[in-house]
Amino acid sequence: MNKFFKELILWIMILIPMAYLVFIWDKLPIRVPTHFDFGGNPNGWTDKEGFPFLIGILGVGTYFLMLLIPIFDPKKKIEQMGDKYYSLRLLMTVFMSVLSFYLLYVGEKGNVNTNLLIALIGAFYVVIGNYLQAVKPNYFIGIRTPWTLENEETWRKTHRLGGKVWLSGGLLTMIVAFSVKNNSLLAVSFGVITAIEVLIPVIFSYTEFKKIHKNEN
Repeated sequence: MNKFFKELILWIMILIPMAYLVFIWDKLPIRVPTHFDFGGNPNGWTDKEGFPFLIGILGVGTYFLMLLIPIFDPKKKIEQMGDKYYSLRLLMTVFMSVLSFYLLYVGEKGNVNTNLLIALIGAFYVVIGNYLQAVKPNYFIGIRTPWTLENEETWRKTHRLGGKVWLSGGLLTMIVAFSVKNNSLLAVSFGVITAIEVLIPVIFSYTEFKKIHKNEN
């Protein structure tokens, strides 16, 4: 598949939620709920006229951000990922498209299913975990600690572990989202899982860097 059709697929995914927005436009309230507490109750709103910009930022913003990152990568490592980076762009676009659809549905109905939203975030964690191992050392994406950026072997080992942690954490998040009905317990569980996903790779990168540095000396 040539580059034109690859980019066309991304734009089709971006524009589908916008088409849905046009379809439900007359059904949207003047003030669209865009922020909710863990009970699913709205506590933040956006004017109807500004709502399309929020949806557009998710899709179009993500598209241009991921399109420009390889250009500004001084080591050109991201370009070396080849089709794997495009696959990541595609999955990110699909995720943002699904999220946009959900936000539009919520905006129309006026309430949010917290469990479903957490499950979507869990799916996002799975996507990230699946591709972490393929990310080459760079300054823009990946687990960018002072120790992974300093040593390529530390980067490689940290991302190999981090991929497993984020994949497992994402699956666990989805299981929790569909099994825990208490909103407070759901919030705590989600926070703990996310914190563990972040902390384990960071701590590992530090200890691994120290181990490698000690062996070199």
